Amino acid sequence: MNKSNTYFLLLGIFIFFTSCQQEESWQNTVNQLHLEWELVSNFTEEEGQFEARFIIENKGNDPLEDEGWALFFNMSPRMIVSSTKADITHINGDWYKLSPREGFYLDAGKQMEISYTGIEGVIKETDAPMGLYMVFYGAEDQELATIPVSNWEVRPFERKEQLLRGAMDEENTYSPASQFNANEKMEPVSSSELLPIIPSPYHMEKGAGTFEIESGMTIAFQEGLENEAAYLNEKLESLTGVNLASNAGQGGEAAISLAIADIRIDGKKKEAYQLEISGDGITITGGDAAGVFYGVQSLLALMGPEVYLNESSPVGLPFVYIEDVPRFGFRSLHVDVARNFQTKETIRKTLDMMAHYKLNHFLFYTSEDEGWRVEIPGLPELTTVGGQRQHVDGMDEAALHPAYGSGPEAYGEGSHGSGFYSREEFIDILEYARDRHITVIPELNFPGHARAAIKSMEARYLKYMKAGDEAAAEEYRLIDPNDQSEYLSAQAYKDNVVSVVRESTYRFYEKVVDELMAMYAEAGLEMKKMHAGGDEVPVGSWTQSPMVAELLEESPGESSSTELLLEELPDIGDMDNLQAFFFRELLTRLEKRGLEVHVWEEMALRRNESGSLVPNPEFVGRKVIPYIWNNMFDYPDLGYQLANQGYEVVLCNVSNFYFDLAYSNDPAEPGLYWAGFVDTRNAWTFAPFDWFKTTYKSSMGRPLDRKAAFEDMERIFPENEGNILGMEAQLWGETVKGGDMAEYYIFPKLLGFAESAWAKERNWETEDNLEIMDQAIENGWNGFANTIAHREYPKLSHWNGGYFYRIAPPGVKVENDTLQVNVDFPGLELRYTTDGSEPGPTSNLYERPIPLGGRVNIKAFDMAGKGSKTVTVFP
Repeated sequence: MNKSNTYFLLLGIFIFFTSCQQEESWQNTVNQLHLEWELVSNFTEEEGQFEARFIIENKGNDPLEDEGWALFFNMSPRMIVSSTKADITHINGDWYKLSPREGFYLDAGKQMEISYTGIEGVIKETDAPMGLYMVFYGAEDQELATIPVSNWEVRPFERKEQLLRGAMDEENTYSPASQFNANEKMEPVSSSELLPIIPSPYHMEKGAGTFEIESGMTIAFQEGLENEAAYLNEKLESLTGVNLASNAGQGGEAAISLAIADIRIDGKKKEAYQLEISGDGITITGGDAAGVFYGVQSLLALMGPEVYLNESSPVGLPFVYIEDVPRFGFRSLHVDVARNFQTKETIRKTLDMMAHYKLNHFLFYTSEDEGWRVEIPGLPELTTVGGQRQHVDGMDEAALHPAYGSGPEAYGEGSHGSGFYSREEFIDILEYARDRHITVIPELNFPGHARAAIKSMEARYLKYMKAGDEAAAEEYRLIDPNDQSEYLSAQAYKDNVVSVVRESTYRFYEKVVDELMAMYAEAGLEMKKMHAGGDEVPVGSWTQSPMVAELLEESPGESSSTELLLEELPDIGDMDNLQAFFFRELLTRLEKRGLEVHVWEEMALRRNESGSLVPNPEFVGRKVIPYIWNNMFDYPDLGYQLANQGYEVVLCNVSNFYFDLAYSNDPAEPGLYWAGFVDTRNAWTFAPFDWFKTTYKSSMGRPLDRKAAFEDMERIFPENEGNILGMEAQLWGETVKGGDMAEYYIFPKLLGFAESAWAKERNWETEDNLEIMDQAIENGWNGFANTIAHREYPKLSHWNGGYFYRIAPPGVKVENDTLQVNVDFPGLELRYTTDGSEPGPTSNLYERPIPLGGRVNIKAFDMAGKGSKTVTVFP
């Protein structure tokens, strides 16, 4: 080896070790910092703001100075008003940066507070900063290292100014005592008053006697019901150990018989069924295969908790005769896997329990600003770029930045920001849903909520431009690169809206739709429905787009621009109607594919001469189905307006069916609260043809005078009630991390929703006297809540390996040094300890008020031994 080579080798080794030492030094810097975050108050000088602070303690040997580093984090998006000692900058979405100001100096062994204020109250631990990491910079501001922060905690929310959103918040502050008051009307009922099946059948007659199912018995089924027979057998075996033989064809000595016949219940055949259990056996007759399947679900529902808890064999089923049919033909759950990814296994578990509670549609929300989750052949960037989040050098990069605490690494520990379904996995989900009579509706939300697609196609654009292929680069590009429009979306994004005048935007949409349709075909299905989104397009979009300006100046006809603009230009009108223009153009293309197009309510609106949003009659009769979420804010009667205009609509009212809204205002209870709080009772208490009667509070907890508040609202005309196709519950994913958390949000809320969507009209829904109606609701809800505790929780503990359902913490009242405790679902057990230990299913059983002589820990438990959060009481 010559001297020159030796020199460069030694130089390389020196640089390598120097680099390793520097990396270790930065890691030590981060490890020796201890960070805390505290919400100071929501009661600030200016209403509608919060004050918070970072507390940074330097436990190392070297000072932290005013250059060479920045702290990045995610936080429930709120604009920053001011800060001290460091600049806290909103970058995009929920991504923020804290950078030191000149003169910043945190000496070894010292502590520093950085205070700041922002808009909107903060009352949840899930609102706090998350996914913290530090970036270290070189002399030229180049990024040298990115290191997650591990020494980090959020101080508890305990004071009134932390528990309420400000002076406008009229909710009671959360406490065990407030929960005790909320639970006081709940009473135990006898076993005969429990609902045998949820959702409640249309008609049921109870008999005297029990039929026992034993291994070796036979299921006879009519041709075409192989799937239903196999499902029943698989469930019986997995739940009870009973294994039955199957026999195609009718007759013989079969214990269970499945058949299709021309039956009609309440005038409807679709999804209708009859179930009879007698000494002669079990017969299930459906108006179609779906009806038979729902009869099977009712059969399984009749198995009592002793079956799940003891796995008893044989399985005893009570004699009954049931006639049943759904009230609404559309019963759906929406799950957002774009904000935070959910595995295929979580989706399958969700679909199976949806089927048990007789839901028949699944809105699969797989694309958003924060992620694209389905592999699309020919567009690999959608998953290689849009399917993962990581630290990037600014929001303009052709990549996704961290969101919702996903951290600096794409697949970092505990991160749910990255992931996607391969084509094979998506097809598997379709097949799994098909076998459970669930229609999967895919969503591609344009023109807003499109950042993952935009960034993916920008990466594709750069790849092909580098290769010198401009035509390929432009083929699916989604933006006007010279658009200088300034806007802020509902989730605080500044760059999430596609260009509505590029032909390539529509070409992209068609490409994705065609690939999805091919996957459905491979699953043995025809894709007949899709959701085109259309919500929350921010004000200011396209206002500084040269392409849009050119289009608005053109007369209908051919554009002077090349293929970047639509070739045939309809008359748009003005800027305010660009979204309607977009949907008009998109709908034409989707109609050619025979699709029924579902949309959020905004897609069915237009602006009138005064600038107000009003129903747009243009799309009536064109298989356009608006989903109505707004029953509280500026247009609380919008759903009825659209139905009266002739639109078929789906109700997903925010105050009843938004499962991502927290169960309560307990700061430890995860979830959002921009429209208040939603629990199982909210989902159960819903009058679809007069939802004003069941809208009890404003979003800030102000009790509503329901007659006065909604006196001038438009009602549904009786002749248009058929335009309400059904209902959908929504699980948006911002705060939902992992499968357990998803199940916690869904169960037991889904049970209340299923009752509202399937069961026949309840007597109280048509009661005009609100006091009488409310009392009837109290009585009905009490029985339903008892049923959840006694029958449904044991089921949820056992099916599919068990679900991570929520049990509410008990309510507690201290009076005259005596402890009283209650629960929201009677039938739960209360267990307590007085030695400081954590209560378990065999701890002291609370049966009557007890003297409070010292610390008491108490929890609610169901029959399966699953417990709530612990409540601690001191004298």
